[in-house]
Amino acid sequence: MIEQIIQGGPLMAPIMGCSLVSLAVVFDRWCAFRENRRIDTRSLRSKVLNHLRAGDIDAAVSECGATGGPIASVLLAGLRSYQQLHQKNETSETMRLVVGQVMEEYSAQALSVVNKRLDVLTTIGTAAPLLGMTGTVTGMIFSFSSLASAGGGGEVAAGIAEALITTAAGLLVALSALIPQSIFNRWSDEIELEIQETNSEIVEFILTHH
Repeated sequence: MIEQIIQGGPLMAPIMGCSLVSLAVVFDRWCAFRENRRIDTRSLRSKVLNHLRAGDIDAAVSECGATGGPIASVLLAGLRSYQQLHQKNETSETMRLVVGQVMEEYSAQALSVVNKRLDVLTTIGTAAPLLGMTGTVTGMIFSFSSLASAGGGGEVAAGIAEALITTAAGLLVALSALIPQSIFNRWSDEIELEIQETNSEIVEFILTHH
């Protein structure tokens, strides 16, 4: 493996750097998404609504505060806003508008945290094949330069090896970034959909119980 990396020439250094960064980001995001997916958010939403129907806003707030994840965070922001407005005896329309806006704004922040560093994988997925193609070009240039000189058979083979190794390495690094990113994007979309459902549930509760 080390010998092949060396044969790939100088462009193997940035390609390997991209690989290490990609692996670090994938591991970080995998751990974060795995933690989020362990949380039973449907059960949380059900408990929160039951507390609200019983008129116990404090219990609903405590339930969200004890639960991690983006959905619980968005719920907590909305419930705290609802709690303050309820104490001031605001109208249901005012509460609906304010709580809805607070949850929508906090949703954007929560999703920003969920999607953190995914753009790095996009960049690596684009850059790695380009670095590999550049290695291909430099390797072929080296090969043809060797052909033009006397007794350059071994150097020609070395240039071709450099071209093939960098191309393969660039494509493999790109795949190792883009495939996990696709999975993470799907999980992120699921979280976004559930956040939207949660926002709708809270707003509907305010409209129907005040």
